[in-house]
This record gives sequence, C-alpha cells and structure tokens, in this order.
Amino acid sequence: MATRYVVLDTETTGMPVTDGHRIIEIGCVEVIGRRLTGRNFHVYLQPDRSSDEGAIGVHGITDQFLIGKPRFAEVAEEFFEFIKGAELIIHNAPFDVGFINNEFALLGQQDRVDVTTYCTVLDTLAMARERHPGQRNSLDALCKRYGVDNSGRELHGALLDSEILADVYLAMTGGQTSLSLAGNASDGAEGGGNQGSEIRRLPADRRRAPVIAASEAELAEHEARLAIIAKSAGAPALWTQLVEAEQGATA
Repeated sequence: MATRYVVLDTETTGMPVTDGHRIIEIGCVEVIGRRLTGRNFHVYLQPDRSSDEGAIGVHGITDQFLIGKPRFAEVAEEFFEFIKGAELIIHNAPFDVGFINNEFALLGQQDRVDVTTYCTVLDTLAMARERHPGQRNSLDALCKRYGVDNSGRELHGALLDSEILADVYLAMTGGQTSLSLAGNASDGAEGGGNQGSEIRRLPADRRRAPVIAASEAELAEHEARLAIIAKSAGAPALWTQLVEAEQGATA
C-alpha cells in the first residue's frame, strides 16, 4: 500500500514555544502515490495572546484577523485524525513539531504530546542541508534551486507553504516537479486541455515485439540500484512506490 504523506506547515505568534507562543495557522496537504489527493486541512486559530511584530512581518496575520477564529481545542480532534499514521513532511520539523506537541499538552492530552508516537516525521531542511552543505536551504532557496514556482509567496502562509513544499519534496526526491491532483491528468476544456495527451492507437496487425524476462542477476542489480536511489533521496524510489501502490490496489 502506498505511503500516506501529509505535508505540514504552521504559523505562530512568535518564537520560541517556551515563551508561551502559540500556533495561529495550520496548513496540511495529503499526498498518496506522489499525487495530491485533494484532501487538505487548513485552519486559522485564536491564540488568546498577541503576536510579536516580527512574526506578523513574516506571515501578515494580525491579532484583529484572528478574533472569532476557533481555538485549538475546537479543531484538535479533526487535526489529529488528519495526521494520524501519516509520514509528516515538514521544513524545519523541530519547530512545527514542538508547537504541535505544546498545543496538545496544553489540552492535557498526554497521549498526543509527542507527534512521533503516532506519525513519522521527515525534515526537508535536514535533508537539504545534507545534500547542499554550506548553501542556503530556506524554502525560497530550494524553490529557486529546484525550479519550483513560488511567485505567489509574498508572505508566509501555512497552506501555501505546504503546497510549495510538496513540490520541492518531489523535486528533491527525484520525481516529477508538479503535484497534479490524482486522476486530473486531462480535464478537457475547463482544465486547460490535455496538452499533448492524445491517445494514439497502434495498428492491430503490427508486428508483436518479443517479451524478454529479466534474469535473476539483472533483477538483483535492479533492486540494488533502487536501494541506492532510496538511500540518496531519503525516500523510496518512485518505481518502488508505484509497485507498492499497484500491489496494494490488487491485494
């Protein structure tokens, strides 16, 4: 069965969390089989405290805007169910995980105060630093390095940053660089046309090509290559994920 990923980002009143700062926005997008499923979780939160001016300068979310928004306690169960069992992809994971753990701790939900007990966590910042030592590895820098469009990102926003990070993660792990919705490869005129995806039929009387099965040695070499790719990328190779997804569909 294909791994379920949740690409996650938060915005906060400031930092560090030990100074009583709180989450004011959570944005998550779900990815299965290296495709966005269309399932998102996004909410603004009333933190019951003011945001630092420096934080507002980063995300642009004012105290006035957050008046009347739900508190974390009101969305905690829905949020937990959305991320439970997933592999979380986060840029600078210790920051977001620390704030999430704190929010559950403030509710007295001791079974949820450590995200790593019900999710696995992949930190794309740590991955980027390992691959590009000595270079800038902010999300904007990675977008430029991997050719990901972030032209709409004037300010930080949890949902937008999650969507951008999903594209960056795919590019970093050697896959496609655009996360189209699953099953949305061709939407006709409303979706902008199929852009070269026309079905071209082969003649029925064409000469059949012989099918030559791989030898055991070739299969072993193939598996070794996939292992090298997975180690380098920090995630299973696309081929491996496709095979697992197909096996899960037929199980």
